[in-house]
Amino acid sequence: MESEIRRLVESQLGVSVRSIAPIAAGLGLRRFFRVATSGSPATLVARVEAPEDAAGRPAGAAAEPPLEPLRSFLEAAGLPVPARLGGDDAAGIALLEDVGDATLADAVARADAPRRVALYRAVLESIPRLQRLSDPTGRVPAFGRRLDRALLRYKGELFARWSLPSALGRPASEDETRAVHAAFEAIADLVADAPLRLAHRDLQSHNVHVRDAPTGAPPRIALIDLQGAFLAPPEYDAVALLRDSYVELPWPEVEGHLDALRPALPDAPDPDAFRRRFDLLTLARKGKDHARFLYAAHDRRDDRWLAHVPATARALRTAVPRIAGLDPRLAALADVVARLPEKPCAP
Repeated sequence: MESEIRRLVESQLGVSVRSIAPIAAGLGLRRFFRVATSGSPATLVARVEAPEDAAGRPAGAAAEPPLEPLRSFLEAAGLPVPARLGGDDAAGIALLEDVGDATLADAVARADAPRRVALYRAVLESIPRLQRLSDPTGRVPAFGRRLDRALLRYKGELFARWSLPSALGRPASEDETRAVHAAFEAIADLVADAPLRLAHRDLQSHNVHVRDAPTGAPPRIALIDLQGAFLAPPEYDAVALLRDSYVELPWPEVEGHLDALRPALPDAPDPDAFRRRFDLLTLARKGKDHARFLYAAHDRRDDRWLAHVPATARALRTAVPRIAGLDPRLAALADVVARLPEKPCAP
């Protein structure tokens, strides 16, 4: 693979390659390499496709589409995404602009409170911009994908498979499993009337990179891991960002960001509906994340993610008070969430 990357860089960009180094991967199986060259650009990132982990989507669902044409569509709309420098689509290799190693999580760890707020405002500004986009040509697959009942049901199945036994401290009974499935059906019912808008789908702090900027200038960000974009209720990306498993924000800051975001959205949702869906989608999104972290540790023997299980459990618990009375089916899920252990579970 490295020889193919070297060939592409040298033949397409006209620079010699000095080094190729792997970049630590996330939960997905796709691989990334940082390439240092003797010319311009001095560095770039080679993105190498890999067969998708089928456990990451419902049985029978189509795999994620390629990065293009979504990346170029977003770039043309002025969204902060990495530029494409070259590549070979048939070989599954894209040569992309290097947006640096500093994720939003890294930047927040070094920031004081005003800087942290400014960083999140810069990211949140991309959500209304995404939601105003449409594709009348029909060429961008993201507009044909959506957060539907089947996907919400799948999130519930994952949670019942992995997180429910963790909460119980034992294998779940059939009745307990059915109760969790019923709760996710209730979530699907309660968000069914939401407008659907383009969402990044995984707008969490590891998928936002913070670029260098002059002192005193507004933060400069880059959005990565774009290929999973789909249509979702307008609160979905805010859930991923503000109830992140990797950065826990003070609740007053979350409240402030939500209050600023809601009227800026194209649909300007009713305040009560906005907050209700935010909490319901937190249960769905963070329930899936909690389960995936346990799955990665158990089935893939990748225990890096266990460190983020406690924060994910806390995010789930913050969502329960405002939604537990919306539907009787949610009571069982609220009970399970309350019992999730704070201490990471070993595989």
